[in-house]
Amino acid sequence: MWVNAQVQLKGNVKNNQEAIGWANVILLNTDGKPATGDLTKEDGSFQLKIKTGIYKLKISFVGYETLEKQLVIEKDTDLGTLQLKAQGNNLNEVVVVAKKKMIEYKADRLIFNVEQSVMASGGNAINAIGSAPGVLLQNDNISLLGKGSARVMINGRMLELTGQELINYLSSIAASDIKSIEVINNPPAKYEASGDGGLINIVLKKGAINAWKNSTNLAYDQSRYGFLSLNNSFFYNKDRLKFSFNAGGKVGNIKSREDLDTFYPNGVWKLKSEGKGKQDNVTTGMALDYDLSRKTTIGVQYLGSFNNPDRADHTSIEMNDVNHRLQSVLVTNAANDLNNKSNTYNAHLVSTLDTLNRKISVDLDYFSYGAKIDNNFVSNTFLPSGEFLNTNQSARNISNQNINNFGLKIDMEHPFKFFNLSYGVRFSFVNSKADVKYYNTIGGTPAFDPNRSNEFDYKERNQAFYLNGVKQLGTKLSLQLGLRLENTQTEGYSFTINQKNTNTYLKLFPTVYLSYQKNENHNFAFSYGRRINRPSFANLNPFRSYLNSTSYSEGNPFLQPSFNDNFEFTHVYKGNLRTNIFFNVTTDGFGVIFTSDANTNTQVISRQNYFREYYYGIGETYNINVGNWWQSQNMVYLLGSKTNFTNAINATPKNGIQLYLSTNHTFAIGKTTKLQADFFFTSKVKRGLYEVGNMYGLNVGLRQDLIKNKMQVSILANDIFNTAYLKNYTSVVNGIKQVYSENNSSRFFRLSLAYNFGNTKINVKNRGFGNEEERKRTN
Repeated sequence: MWVNAQVQLKGNVKNNQEAIGWANVILLNTDGKPATGDLTKEDGSFQLKIKTGIYKLKISFVGYETLEKQLVIEKDTDLGTLQLKAQGNNLNEVVVVAKKKMIEYKADRLIFNVEQSVMASGGNAINAIGSAPGVLLQNDNISLLGKGSARVMINGRMLELTGQELINYLSSIAASDIKSIEVINNPPAKYEASGDGGLINIVLKKGAINAWKNSTNLAYDQSRYGFLSLNNSFFYNKDRLKFSFNAGGKVGNIKSREDLDTFYPNGVWKLKSEGKGKQDNVTTGMALDYDLSRKTTIGVQYLGSFNNPDRADHTSIEMNDVNHRLQSVLVTNAANDLNNKSNTYNAHLVSTLDTLNRKISVDLDYFSYGAKIDNNFVSNTFLPSGEFLNTNQSARNISNQNINNFGLKIDMEHPFKFFNLSYGVRFSFVNSKADVKYYNTIGGTPAFDPNRSNEFDYKERNQAFYLNGVKQLGTKLSLQLGLRLENTQTEGYSFTINQKNTNTYLKLFPTVYLSYQKNENHNFAFSYGRRINRPSFANLNPFRSYLNSTSYSEGNPFLQPSFNDNFEFTHVYKGNLRTNIFFNVTTDGFGVIFTSDANTNTQVISRQNYFREYYYGIGETYNINVGNWWQSQNMVYLLGSKTNFTNAINATPKNGIQLYLSTNHTFAIGKTTKLQADFFFTSKVKRGLYEVGNMYGLNVGLRQDLIKNKMQVSILANDIFNTAYLKNYTSVVNGIKQVYSENNSSRFFRLSLAYNFGNTKINVKNRGFGNEEERKRTN
């Protein structure tokens, strides 16, 4: 049956002026059997597709009287506001059990409801993202299980930050300000095509209608060192005006640890590095929306982050001979004065054009990022006895980076009788300036060294157009087709070596979604998407940056973007058991290559396009609720890869099978106490150039609600066994084996306190930023 035999029924469920989310909406046919149904969204709205005919509408929610209404549906119908009345008898005895699930599955994404997670209480956006199923955090990288590095969005707009800069920024966002985390494996055509591992969308909260609310959160984290976090959020929503303001900060320190063993032919070099880094930062944000009319809204938004993550590092390299006898020790002490700040501005307009619900939205965005690193270090050589031998190197390294990005985005939603169409355009302009000044201080007086200094400018222009259509093919089958066209021009110029590199490419990115609802127990879905992974700005800088006297890092101005074709099939049984099969192909894959010279014992860190990869897997996810006291989410995946090297690097591809499993349990101990225990395990894996050791971790958290749920006290023991960190990260290039491990205070204890007053009901209608794609690659 084609879609023209169907019409749309919509409405909004409220109790007085308060929206009722997650209410049951059911349409019964003349035989009294369910014809269709759904849950209301958090704003109380619902929308159903149904054939014309006679029906009975039933809306129910625990604690309210059921609403029944006879309907004769002949055309698209808007029922307006439907009022549910609170039950008049024994209201004090009503226990509301229809709570939101911690994990929900939609056609194109997984939704992790942060508000339901004990683990995220008192934490930040990094803690919230790390608690989401299938999201992996390691080595300053956020990736999706079975995919790759993920792009991060806030309210639908991409962050143009990566690596440590992205971690710092997300660490400044309080988890208490986050409503949910959306994990999108194959993003629709509306979103930027950049990123090989899908998208993570952070959805922020906003205040309820005709109400105000204030939320204050205080948390203390303790590992080797400790730091204190304080965040406050205020929401005001009255008539046509919606306003929110938040501010927060952190102060304290965190420990980091790195180990690298390099197996040279003439002996093993063992590097050990420990750092003490400040967590000092201040963040602020503001959002203002005003309804010009019932159909048009304008607004502005600002996010600011100001960080001072100074570090003190102590690094030692033990140099052994072929018989494992210590020959000398190179000790480097470094003091890093670090400052970075970002400012993001957005102005937007959303307007419904007519009674056909055609809608246009326009976003203007500006983003600026600035970072300064002042690194003073001294490297001394000692004999095995501890006797001082010489000063190997002494220097001051000052680097600056400034990025400015302007973006314009226009989106149009255009429903037709036979299908729903959306289309839009996006223009992005990026300017990046970076410089490094190197001063040799071994003689006591700083001497500028032009051969180790650099200045690099980078420009990028991107124009994009997308088209996306959704069609309901009968009552059980739906189809979504999308196509995105992106045109990109880049220019990089190194003043130091007087080298300019330009690149221009025009690419198409198709997406396909096919969903089949066999019956109420079985749902099948297939999706395909093509994506692009662009190099970060720093990776295109050809300059050599010396890490110490034995190693340096260099970018590659000829680095090309890689492309990913992602295929995914999913079956969901009774909404609880989810089977997922995927197959991904990466072309022109690029990455970091650690190359060691056996003659000079020098390590070179470079970036190259060097592989083509086939990555595949199958997984099962099972969610179950036992009564009202136990929620359980369980996941197991079997993953594999086949990699071919496409250039002449002196290495052999590694291919193997990986097992990943996780189990998360939340227990309700009475009405006001929750206990949560999470465990994950990933086996050793060989993939491409690298081999990684196994990891596992156990987290336990407890949350107690006080003062009629206005106050929450939470405690968390994270990675109790101190095993959930990157270890045995191994590569062999030029016959030289290197083994790397990193632990940035994986095990810690947190105590947090949250207090809310005002209206405690939250709904979400927030804006993000339209230039997020450029903000990711500033590392």
